[in-house]
Amino acid sequence: MVLISAQPYDYELPVKGLGLLIIDMQRDFLEPGGFGEALGNDISYLRQIVPTVQQLLKTFRRLQLPIFHTIEGHAPDLSDCPNSKLQRGKGNLKIGDRGSMGRILVLGEPGNAIIPELSPIAREFVISKPGKGAFCRTHLEKLLNEQGVSHLIITGVTTEVCVQTTMREANDRGMECLLVEDATASYFPDFKQSTLEMIRAQGGIIGWTATAAEVLEGLASWQVKLAA
Repeated sequence: MVLISAQPYDYELPVKGLGLLIIDMQRDFLEPGGFGEALGNDISYLRQIVPTVQQLLKTFRRLQLPIFHTIEGHAPDLSDCPNSKLQRGKGNLKIGDRGSMGRILVLGEPGNAIIPELSPIAREFVISKPGKGAFCRTHLEKLLNEQGVSHLIITGVTTEVCVQTTMREANDRGMECLLVEDATASYFPDFKQSTLEMIRAQGGIIGWTATAAEVLEGLASWQVKLAA
């Protein structure tokens, strides 16, 4: 048995079935001039986690474990965007409007792409999602089952919205989920902290949290054990 030191208690790594999920690390959320900044947010909070997510991505690639990226986006005609979502908020830009990196949250537009530092490679899965949760009207559950994934290491943005929603959806589907504390971020640090506490409350009602260093240490021990 190989364990990751985590909260509220150690997370057991499976012999098989481990995958990495990277949620919505998109240009429009993380880069200057994007949708996130247009809404008045400080994108520096999100930028801080990029090197940590890169490190985890590099490790999962080296171990040849399944990697899943998500992108929040809509069809160009916005037919998959509910009116309630389309009309929400009072900002100058709404979904489908043209911003500095193309139309906001529209699939295929430059701003809707994953940031270059985390660009997927050929064998990795990219899931476009029209909602906050990555299981809503997507084929993610089918892909996870096909890849035999039962345990998910989760990263990405934003912690309290798309990350938390996806983690709750995965938990309801029987997945054992660990959220990497320094590989997730929010425009509102207090919201991130509250989400971490909610996830691991009541004995890990939604799952576990751990630092990237703790995850990487566990993966190193896991690799040694498998090679023995």
